[in-house]
Amino acid sequence: MNCDYKFVPLEQLGDIESKAVLKATARAHQALGELKGLAVTMPNQYLLLATLSLQEAKESSEIENIITTQDDLYRSNYQSQQFLSTSAKEVHNYAQALQAGFNTINRTGLLTNLF
Repeated sequence: MNCDYKFVPLEQLGDIESKAVLKATARAHQALGELKGLAVTMPNQYLLLATLSLQEAKESSEIENIITTQDDLYRSNYQSQQFLSTSAKEVHNYAQALQAGFNTINRTGLLTNLF
């Protein structure tokens, strides 16, 4: 899969229905299709999703000055509530909240601010 996409702020795009935006949308759609095709070949797709949500949680938590390492995250265990640091615990809690939101959307088909 080719991942040479770059983020362009909305302000720089101008007309949202421009050729550039439509071309970028088509490329993104193609990349998502490739990812979907690859994901179905995985024996346990949950591992990919869990890893991605944990990475998102780690990066987003840094904004709030909650800093941890990859090692601390992957050596910690949310199910047994064993964490190597309080930062790792916070990141795992964030990842679980992402998963709970995802599950709610899948179950109800709605995206709300109510839990």
